[in-house]
Amino acid sequence: MSTVSESQFLALYEANLIPLRVCLAGLTWGLHDYFWTIEDEVHYIWTQKFNLSKFMFLWIRYYTIALLLFDVVQIHVFALPGVTSDNLCVAMDSIIRVVGAISLWSVEIIMQLRVYALYHCSKKVAIFNFVLFLGSIAGYLFVLVHNAQRRRAVIATAITLPLPGCPSIHTGIEWAQWVPATIYEGILFGYALCKTIQTNASQLRKGSRISLSTLLLRDNLVYFFGVACILVFNNLMVVGVTHIPWFSYGPFHAAVGILTTRMMINVQKAASKTSFISGLGTSEVAGAANPPTFRSVGGSWNVAQNPHLISGETEALIEVQDQARTE
Repeated sequence: MSTVSESQFLALYEANLIPLRVCLAGLTWGLHDYFWTIEDEVHYIWTQKFNLSKFMFLWIRYYTIALLLFDVVQIHVFALPGVTSDNLCVAMDSIIRVVGAISLWSVEIIMQLRVYALYHCSKKVAIFNFVLFLGSIAGYLFVLVHNAQRRRAVIATAITLPLPGCPSIHTGIEWAQWVPATIYEGILFGYALCKTIQTNASQLRKGSRISLSTLLLRDNLVYFFGVACILVFNNLMVVGVTHIPWFSYGPFHAAVGILTTRMMINVQKAASKTSFISGLGTSEVAGAANPPTFRSVGGSWNVAQNPHLISGETEALIEVQDQARTE
């Protein structure tokens, strides 16, 4: 080898070692979060009747874990001598991107439903977001096919080198792979941000306190913004402008799954939270469409959990509770 080719080989070898280690960190992070929140999952998710919300949570939760295991097994098996070939590397490159995209598309479906609910079940908003969603998928697939057709030529020289796995080379328009999804996430984030500003401004003009629904909306913004930032960071790694080495998709898959499942658990917590009102009777909350039951516990009143409480009733109970504590 010449000096130049030796330096290139060392750079490629080092670049291939980074994903081998980082994907283990992604799996560890995902499993740590799973065991950290499994109690909440059992309490707030498993006890629900089977519905779309429960299905989506379980799908994203366990698909994320399976995806992280796939990342680790695939990348370490391919690191064994004699396993990889140009055909296998070209095929696996596309497979890894598709299975990762399925996770992201599942999350985006949930986000569409949340935006739909925030805008009072507006069909126009739902149709507009769904069309954009299909457009982002089409853009993703176009870039995927374009890169797959040129992948073999890109790795033709490097595939013959004794590297641990498929060559970690990113060229062409590969940087554009996640751009459609990033733009779509930004649009969804803009919807949520706009609704939050409108709601808070309206309540501040009236001099009223921020409602429970607004607090939940503001909490959701963190997750919308978090997923968008992950996508931007992923694009920057591929572009190479930041000189950040390619980490593999492990941390990306873990972060998307963790952010989404935590968001869904937090909403279930807020919806099913049991409130305690000190020194008050049932007459204080009369007029609720589905008034909850009360029982005295040590001089205080326990508001029994009612799964049919709407958000307005929940807010009323919390306001009465806070007023009683102040007095």
